Amino acid sequence: MMRSLAGLLLAALAGMTGASSAVAAPVDTGHLVAELVSETRAIAPGQTIHIALRQDIDEGWHTYWRNAGDSGEPTSIEWSAPPGWQVGGFAWAPPHRQPTGPLMNYGYSGEVLLPMSVTAPADAPVGRSVTLQAAATFLVCEEICIPENADLTLTLSVQADAAQPAGRWADPIEAALAAVPRPADLTAAYRMIDGVLQLAVTGAPLAEADKADSYFFPFEGGMIDHAAPQPIERGSQGLTLSITPGFVFQAPEPPQSLAGVLKVGEAYYEITAMPGEPPAGAAGLGPPPAAAPDPGAAGGGAGLGLPLAIAFAILGGLILNLMPCVFPILAMKAASLAGHAHEQAAARRQGIAFLGGVLVTFLALAGALIAAQAAGAAVGWGFQLQSPAVVAGLALLMLAVAMNLSGVFEIGTSLQGVGSGFASRGGYAGAFFTGVLAVVVAAPCTAPFMAPALGWALTQTPAAALAVFAALGLGFAAPFVAAAFAPGLLARLPRPGPWMDVLKKALAFPMYGAAAWLLWVLSLQAGPMGLARLLAAAVVLAAAAWIFGLAQRRERGGGLRALGAALAAAALVGAVLPAYGGPAPASQGQASAEAELPYEPYSPERLAELRAAGTPVFVNFTAAWCVTCQVNEQVALARQGVAQALADSGAVYLKGDWTRKDEVIAAELARHGRAGVPLYLVYDAKGSEPQVLPQLLTEGVVIRALEAAAG
Repeated sequence: MMRSLAGLLLAALAGMTGASSAVAAPVDTGHLVAELVSETRAIAPGQTIHIALRQDIDEGWHTYWRNAGDSGEPTSIEWSAPPGWQVGGFAWAPPHRQPTGPLMNYGYSGEVLLPMSVTAPADAPVGRSVTLQAAATFLVCEEICIPENADLTLTLSVQADAAQPAGRWADPIEAALAAVPRPADLTAAYRMIDGVLQLAVTGAPLAEADKADSYFFPFEGGMIDHAAPQPIERGSQGLTLSITPGFVFQAPEPPQSLAGVLKVGEAYYEITAMPGEPPAGAAGLGPPPAAAPDPGAAGGGAGLGLPLAIAFAILGGLILNLMPCVFPILAMKAASLAGHAHEQAAARRQGIAFLGGVLVTFLALAGALIAAQAAGAAVGWGFQLQSPAVVAGLALLMLAVAMNLSGVFEIGTSLQGVGSGFASRGGYAGAFFTGVLAVVVAAPCTAPFMAPALGWALTQTPAAALAVFAALGLGFAAPFVAAAFAPGLLARLPRPGPWMDVLKKALAFPMYGAAAWLLWVLSLQAGPMGLARLLAAAVVLAAAAWIFGLAQRRERGGGLRALGAALAAAALVGAVLPAYGGPAPASQGQASAEAELPYEPYSPERLAELRAAGTPVFVNFTAAWCVTCQVNEQVALARQGVAQALADSGAVYLKGDWTRKDEVIAAELARHGRAGVPLYLVYDAKGSEPQVLPQLLTEGVVIRALEAAAG
């Protein structure tokens, strides 16, 4: 009798335990909230249930799929389960494309559930609870990427009978499992045609589907050029995608299959394609459709005309805000706007003052360019950075701005006043000179649409050239000015407070980075002695800033101010006035250590010799101070696929370094309607006119151009 009563009590206890929800504690990792959730309230011995790793990602941030694409890392999880308990891998949710500049990544934003299976051992003790422990790792990205971790737990009670889905997460997990791409009644095959990977897929699910937004996500990296477009050919029973192959297909032994996820409309299917002839009904496989022309990659601007040149300049100015060299100033502008967010009239005047600074500086640059060309000099966009003295002065300016932001000394009452020593009582002069500084630091970058517009402008009358540069300034200043005139946006910003001082000091570090980058540029222009001279000047300037700060904190600091000003002047004179000589830039050698690509210095004679011999040629006009050029080097040119394409095509790589003044390179740029770098030309073996590549490169763009040049 007592044993029966004990059994009944144990069963009742187990039932009560099973009625309670699975216990899991959410963890805020910084830019997402992670937790383990379960579809059931409990689990029985030997039963398999589904749980999920839930990510609630902050707005504007994202994590990554199993194949992250061109950059990033997939989410991972490591389990510490009791003996006998088994946890399966992720059932990956359908990915989304995440374009980032010239890159294409795959991942998730918002809320995402990654389901997994959990199987209890057959001897799991009924009536007890079991805690599963896991360590999850995420790479969470916005404009920057931050690795974040979470130690997660999930507690399940063990009951005698099989548990049924119930509770808050039962339906979401069921929906997540239903959305996981699965194999369907599809037939897939691929083959290479003229260097293009053509993937053909047919089957009943595709017969009536809307194929307009089809895309293939490979399971493994290196299989395709993720950033390249995938033109679609529709067939009666399916479709064919023309895909740019990745470096894996350049290997002596290409892969024997191509597996991944095919997105067709809103549906996702898991497919595995084998090499072979396309299945019937996919599409007629011919040469791949021609890609739409890229206005930013036009060979020249001779036929633009003033209206189109102005339109290109406005677009180029807007895009210039996204270039990496402008990021430090964008941060300063945003902080300044926050300081006036709740003073709408002041914010508008700040926006107009900033616009004035931008326009005046762009027009001044245009005037200097026009005057230099009239005097017979071969100059172009960014010409001022070819002068080591200008680079040295800018490096000291960036250092002074950074020390001001760090609180070593104070200039002006507005964060926007850090661009100059002319901040007025209301900060409008500071806003004006922040516009000046923004244009100065934007000079190393060239955005799409800018090159043909500026190339056209510098071949026209001064009035037309000034109009195009003014349009460029309007486009560049437009986002900040529009925000200053948007009361609804300004009202959402927090009111000024102690947080602004923290933000101000944090913004110093991008400026320190800009100063360090300019030091590197000077080292290539002026050699070790020039670099040593600038470093000495930087130390003197730092001492001057410190002394000036001491004077500001004393009632009678006139003598210290005078000493600080004298030291600052000495630093500037010592860095700028000496004649910089030194060796030629280190990048003009027989091989590029960074890109690991063999190259020869560009010369018109060498180019003519190679073309006469029927040799394909890839010409890269670049400069150390050109940030766009350096990004392209790392993102597109420093890749094994490009090196292999150069070797397979027999092309010769010529590099024209414009870090220092070179009238030969300037003339070649002008011949192609360009006013600055980068400029990428591919000459084929037939002696045709060169193909001009886009200013923002991808590995696939370069490989395709080299393959076409060899054919």
